[in-house]
Amino acid sequence: MNQDLSIFTLVLHASLVVQVVMAGLMITSLASWTVIFGKLFGLRKVRNENEDFEREFWAGKNLNDLYNEATQRSRSAAPLERIFASGMREFLKLRERRLADTGALLDGARRAMRASFQREMDAIESHLSFLASVGSVSPYVGLFGTVWGIMHAFIGLSNLTQVTLATVAPGIAEALVATAIGLFAAIPAVIAYNRFARDIDRIAIQSETFIEEFSNILHRNAGQAAVPAAAPTAR
Repeated sequence: MNQDLSIFTLVLHASLVVQVVMAGLMITSLASWTVIFGKLFGLRKVRNENEDFEREFWAGKNLNDLYNEATQRSRSAAPLERIFASGMREFLKLRERRLADTGALLDGARRAMRASFQREMDAIESHLSFLASVGSVSPYVGLFGTVWGIMHAFIGLSNLTQVTLATVAPGIAEALVATAIGLFAAIPAVIAYNRFARDIDRIAIQSETFIEEFSNILHRNAGQAAVPAAAPTAR
């Protein structure tokens, strides 16, 4: 007699605990895919906006104009643009107080940019820990469902006088589905986490490099009476 061993049938006839495990893993997988697509488009947007701002910055545009545009755009500005605005704002405030110490001017601007950098990185890294948790925990949750299902199957077989492969196979197959779903949830999360972590590291390096380059520009002009009319072009 042929038995229906389709995935749907196996899930339908699994024990309650295994079904709960499967449902939890499927919900987790759906949530992780939502995070993956959101982070994929979000990081792409951050990279494009940062690159656009860097091109504009090194094109020799007036620093005051760049600062005014950044403050007007506020939350819609690129992360790198907000870092620039933070440093420029602190630099101008200290200059208005006629602070003569060049080192204090630069330290204040650099601290402001570092604080803004940390805020931007916290926002960019949001939900990344969720993917790490899904990738590390889901296989074990699926394994728990498998162990429970196998235990439940063998308890049921203990009441049978004759045990054959046909009677063992359905219970074992039902239990193994939980492990398969756990891997289905974990593998994309791990791959996405590694990809996003690498992309975020590149964004962090780009931002830190910009902070140092802009600090050098401020250092060259800290002794002047006003902010220079234009930023030097990158060479």
